[in-house]
Amino acid sequence: MNFIGFTAKAQHDSPANTIDSVSVNMRTRMNNQDKPNFPDNSHSPHKAWVRSAILPGLGQVYNGQWWKVPFIYTGFGLLIKSMVDNRNNYHLYYNEAEARLNGTTRNPKFKGFSGGYNDFINAANNADRNFQISVLGFVAVWGINCVDAYISAKFIHSYSVDNNLSFKVSPSTITQPAYAVNNSSPIAPGLKLSLTL
Repeated sequence: MNFIGFTAKAQHDSPANTIDSVSVNMRTRMNNQDKPNFPDNSHSPHKAWVRSAILPGLGQVYNGQWWKVPFIYTGFGLLIKSMVDNRNNYHLYYNEAEARLNGTTRNPKFKGFSGGYNDFINAANNADRNFQISVLGFVAVWGINCVDAYISAKFIHSYSVDNNLSFKVSPSTITQPAYAVNNSSPIAPGLKLSLTL
């Protein structure tokens, strides 16, 4: 059998040296800590909401969250492209459906396609439905932008997240309700989660 042994040596300081080193460490820690971020009562959630309603992204800029603005405008850009494409496709398919009703082909792109009037009307209806979904998506992104600006401003206005944030898990007991007690004890083991803000 093999055994592994470890040896550790500690430096023995005099009590005066220990007190000095502890006070220096405490001062260093206190100087290195960030200042607590207290709620800013002057920051208005209503102003953030109104600014985002007038011009999307302006509320995020007011909240100091510049990084969200490109995402908002990318979403708007993609939805506008979808609206334009679907509106163009709607007119293209609808015009071709009218031409097929008369027994001709209006667009040379569809000459090889043997579908009739109903096929092009269905394609036009699908393009129109996708256009309407894109419009609703545009309105939804605008609304989400306003809600995001308001909630972020509310956190800045009313809450603080600073160095005092802590999370603690400790064992505890739970008293069970009368209907849940079997033939066992009415007290059950559990965990207590504490979040300190």
